[in-house]
Amino acid sequence: MTALDITPFEFAFLVLYGTLLVLLSIYGGHRYYLAWLYKRHKQNPWIPKSTFEALPRVTVQLPMYNEMFVAERLIDATCGIRYPRDRFQVQVLDDSTDGTTEIAQRCVDKWKAAGIDIELIHRIDRSGFKAGALAKGLDTSTGEFVAVFDADFVPQPDFFERTIQFFTDARIGMVQVRWDHLNRDFNLLTRAQSVMLDGHFIIEHTARNRSGRFFNFNGTAGVWRRATIEDAGGWQHDTLTEDLDLSYRSQINGWQFVFLPDVLAPAEVPVEMNSFKSQQHRWAKGSIQTARKLLPRIWNSKLPFATKAESFFHLTNNLAYLLMVVLCLIMPVSIAIRYKLQVPWLMWLDLPAFLLSTLSIGYFYYVCQREAGVSRFDALKYLPVVLSVGIGMCINNTKAVIEALIGHQSGFTRTPKYGVVKSTDSSWKTRTAYHRRYDWTPVVELALALWFTYAVYASIEYGAWMAFPFMLMFQFGFTYMSVMSLWQTKQRLAQEI
Repeated sequence: MTALDITPFEFAFLVLYGTLLVLLSIYGGHRYYLAWLYKRHKQNPWIPKSTFEALPRVTVQLPMYNEMFVAERLIDATCGIRYPRDRFQVQVLDDSTDGTTEIAQRCVDKWKAAGIDIELIHRIDRSGFKAGALAKGLDTSTGEFVAVFDADFVPQPDFFERTIQFFTDARIGMVQVRWDHLNRDFNLLTRAQSVMLDGHFIIEHTARNRSGRFFNFNGTAGVWRRATIEDAGGWQHDTLTEDLDLSYRSQINGWQFVFLPDVLAPAEVPVEMNSFKSQQHRWAKGSIQTARKLLPRIWNSKLPFATKAESFFHLTNNLAYLLMVVLCLIMPVSIAIRYKLQVPWLMWLDLPAFLLSTLSIGYFYYVCQREAGVSRFDALKYLPVVLSVGIGMCINNTKAVIEALIGHQSGFTRTPKYGVVKSTDSSWKTRTAYHRRYDWTPVVELALALWFTYAVYASIEYGAWMAFPFMLMFQFGFTYMSVMSLWQTKQRLAQEI
């Protein structure tokens, strides 16, 4: 059989497959661009314009909702920040419905007796979720500059010493520091997350910020000029990523941001699969909501084209998950069609996509780990897992993308924090009230794992060696995601009986 014998359905199918490969290759190729942009600009660090003659008053906001295992750690670390006590305020913004409020209040009372200007603001009505809590805190805050730390963070004593002087430049609206990972080595999932977050901060943030493009406050471990928040319209809760939304509104208005990759803020990453998926769902949905809200304004502005283009890729990057799901469903069938046609070059159709998408992402994370001081061997060791986890997330994140595209509203789902750092600590398993509830996505992931088990066999049987690495990573990614989700759900249900 030859290409002349192809049916209209088969032709349309291959055109769709090729189009998906091209689109995914564009998003994958953008990773090469970010790595190049990083290398070009990494030697251009921000330097404070001058120093304050008298340090300004600052407020640290600690938003929390049901964080009884980490609340005390956060408050203690925050009150240990070195800063003149007569210009230092701490606000514990507590929306909790469990024992967190009592724990936080005892801690607040302790530090208030020690001379810290600290207050607990407890809301019964969670309107606006985190954005609402932050806005509520601003009503009584006294700081000219406002830092935010989520409950899973441990602020370092020198945080303001290394950030506040950048605000001597009146154009600077926000300073963000890099996340570090307290429990990086807890398990395979936390290792993969740590690499993924390192890529976001070390490469993406540095490349965008130092090249003059927009980047975003990450919701925590950053300091805002209060006037910037107010100028941009304040905290708004019409997206699930209020931090991304405010960041773009501020920069559109002309404010400049600073990213400090050498200043670290340690934090926990989720130790269980369902919590990780919940966090990723919120981030993916919120980014598309922000894209719908602000991209028209960005494209209609007088911003440089490079800034507009980078904003587009940044805000729409999660659309790649939707494309990937469709690709997942049709990839094995495309192999069978190409094998039937017996056209040799068609069997190499996957190679350009592999080089521009999967390989680019691997290169991206390899560069970030090398820049973080990791050895070549260790930088390569976890790449297959990182790539597979990224692939395995596509059902969870596609659900988020579709919800955002159709305008489906949902509440802010917190990411559980268990206060566990050492891999020997299994106490989180018994804290079932904090575990994310079961949904249908693991069943779909398991079905796709079985689908790609067949695809691995088919790629060997048909000699589609360029597709084989894809199939193997997809098969492992979906298997890992589904099995871990179902296993942890099973453990939770067993403990609740």
